[in-house]
Amino acid sequence: MEQTVEQKLKALWSLQSIHTKIDKIRQVRGELPIEVADLEDEIAGLETRLEKIRVELDDLEDSIVKRKNMIKDAQAAIKKYEGQLNEVKNNREYDAISKEIEIQGLEIQVCEKRIKEAEFEIKNKTEAYEKAQGNLDYAKGELEIKKQELETIASETQIEEEALLQKAEAASQNNEERLLKVYNKLRGSYRNGLAVVSIERDSCSGCHNKIPPQLQSEIRQRKKLIICEHCGRILVDEEISSED
Repeated sequence: MEQTVEQKLKALWSLQSIHTKIDKIRQVRGELPIEVADLEDEIAGLETRLEKIRVELDDLEDSIVKRKNMIKDAQAAIKKYEGQLNEVKNNREYDAISKEIEIQGLEIQVCEKRIKEAEFEIKNKTEAYEKAQGNLDYAKGELEIKKQELETIASETQIEEEALLQKAEAASQNNEERLLKVYNKLRGSYRNGLAVVSIERDSCSGCHNKIPPQLQSEIRQRKKLIICEHCGRILVDEEISSED
């Protein structure tokens, strides 16, 4: 049997009332779920950054060890070449060995410069690591607090919310599919989730714009679905809204 307009309006208002209660419960949780997710993302990012810095520090330490070994090799070569200088037989040999000593000396200078650069980088990266570690520790502490807050609120409201969600599902069955689509679209259009609103003080309680007397009279007659000409929400009269 097809519903009358009055039955349709009451079914829509009943569904809206249940959803409003669910929305209020979720408002109690507020931004906590988003804050928890943001902190988890931040922690993941910081952990990735710390791992990257650790790898870079290891590479720099390895490069210092490598350069120091190169210096030792160059010093040993210089010592060997200096010993050979005492055995040269002509100027050409002397110049060749002297050139090798000079090359090894330059190699030592380059290595010492690279070591200083690496040590400077290690200092900067260590500071960055410590700062990131501090941020990570703080974020983990904040996450634990937010999770505890969310868990407390969720446990306090979970049973009530689940019961209301079941009621909303049942109430949805009492509404025409076409009207339900309009209702859900309107709910998604407004942050407060209000798709069906009542007359309050001669105004739409959704957008607070005045409703002309003639239109108010038509709304109270419940002979057709009427929407607010300003916000597009479905309007019901005070008597229907007071039945909640």
